[in-house]
Amino acid sequence: MLKKVVIANRGEIALRILRACRELGIKTVAVHSEADRDLKHVRLADESVCIGPASSTESYLNIPALISAAEVTDAVAIHPGYGFLAENADFAERVESSGFIFIGPKAETIRLMGDKVSAKHAMKAAGVPCVPGSDGPLDDDADTNLRLAREIGFPVIIKAAGGGGGRGMRVVHSEASLLNAIAMTRAEAQGAFGNPTVYMEKFLEAPRHVEFQMLADHHGNAVHLGERDCSMQRRHQKVVEEAPAPGIGERERSKLGERLAEACRKIGYRGAGTFEFLYENGEFYFIEMNTRVQVEHPVTEMITGIDIVRMQLLIAGGEPLPFRQKDIQFRGHAIECRINAEDPQNFLPSPGTITQYHAPGGPGIRVDSHIYNGYRVPPNYDSLIGKLIAYGETRETAIARMRGALQEIVVDGIKTNIPLHQDIISDAAFVKGGTNIHYLEKKLGL
Repeated sequence: MLKKVVIANRGEIALRILRACRELGIKTVAVHSEADRDLKHVRLADESVCIGPASSTESYLNIPALISAAEVTDAVAIHPGYGFLAENADFAERVESSGFIFIGPKAETIRLMGDKVSAKHAMKAAGVPCVPGSDGPLDDDADTNLRLAREIGFPVIIKAAGGGGGRGMRVVHSEASLLNAIAMTRAEAQGAFGNPTVYMEKFLEAPRHVEFQMLADHHGNAVHLGERDCSMQRRHQKVVEEAPAPGIGERERSKLGERLAEACRKIGYRGAGTFEFLYENGEFYFIEMNTRVQVEHPVTEMITGIDIVRMQLLIAGGEPLPFRQKDIQFRGHAIECRINAEDPQNFLPSPGTITQYHAPGGPGIRVDSHIYNGYRVPPNYDSLIGKLIAYGETRETAIARMRGALQEIVVDGIKTNIPLHQDIISDAAFVKGGTNIHYLEKKLGL
């Protein structure tokens, strides 16, 4: 068992990690920027270390400062949470080479799956279905790229190999705009990710976003915890997630889930990870893997009864998975709404002091949040201030409970996207289930 863990993150995920550590009797070290002295997990941790100014570049992304915090507190491991350095292979490598445990996959696995070209090769080798495409990086030969696009069939999408978060991609509908789109995406990829490599895929017109949650240990064991539907998106950013995905049958779930577990074993994966797919006309197409815990992990926890963060800690401590695939049962339905400090009309961030906060309650309601009365939301970081999760024996019950929770929750002093969630949860297409990834943007007129 790990003795002491540095929580190398902030906000609700940092508090979530702290609670899991407490449950396991693990001491915690909260690192924080100067702007985050009053975060709830900083107040609750066994120790805290200020690692720099408000700027994330000088604090949460400052690798030497994070390693030093582990050294001076005699910690044995570092949990990166999500965002910041969670999928940074160099950070994972530095942590391990400094004598600490990185609570996540090995650096080489992060590199393999972090590059979308090599990830796609690895998944094809493991028999995982992928989107038809270039099967490798595009070169500078215009004739070859034009021929390839014709073979795939327009529209196609040009993607940065090192991209993420919706950046580094362009949809191309005709030959006339293909070469310019490749050049522009290359330039954007170099500037944003320091890697100009791009590749080409078939652009699916109206897919859903469906992802599978995985757990794997150091002993060759791997399982899937079912799928989530994350199709309700705005500018490639997830807004509402649910598990299981509407319309996905047990046979489909088991068939692909078992294949993904085998893929984890083949690449030597350890810890929690998520395979993301586009789903259209009954077919799954792999797009990427997130080598970390995800924002939306609570919906999977609710339908399986498995604490994913707890499992991360146990796996990092060398423990084998305490269950096999046949032991995992899926019960009921769960929905998560991401509550952001932002204007619900124009989506601009809304930092400031929370003058009144009331968390909703009742059967099946869970709130993962670090905010409290008087907490000041800083302008320096992501606008996520909490996650509202509703569980029910059926999807209809989960929706009804979420509708009630959204009416009950109070966050005053700043603007939030709660009105947007109230609109979505009562939307007829959402209630029916199975909306595609473009639905919300069309609904909002974006």
